[in-house]
Amino acid sequence: MFHKIKYLLVFLAVLMVSLPGHAQRETRESPKRVQVAIADIAQKDLPPEARATLSLIEKGGPYPYDRDGIPFGNFEKRLPAKERGHYREFTVKTPGVSHRGARRIIAGTAGERYYSDDHYNSFKRIVP
Repeated sequence: MFHKIKYLLVFLAVLMVSLPGHAQRETRESPKRVQVAIADIAQKDLPPEARATLSLIEKGGPYPYDRDGIPFGNFEKRLPAKERGHYREFTVKTPGVSHRGARRIIAGTAGERYYSDDHYNSFKRIVP
């Protein structure tokens, strides 16, 4: 019985090390940052809901979701590296969805804006 438990514990330890969360933790602590090329998207080419969110950001609100305006940690490291608190996230409404959906605009304190329609898997820099 002891050997079965021992093998199970070893198996679980190996499994935990190979989980994506573990790899992300290592990446977050690592000083290396990989810069991913970011395509541009013209503001006029954004969905109307994204343009409405940009307008709210420029006005300073009010925002329809409680989490709008919270710091965006950039843990995926898909945006340029900046100090903590530089980026804020805002929800872009998705028609037909009763929750926040996957679309976001990330706003930087220097005025830069990024659009993601796949919940931070990819970004496009919003240009005039």
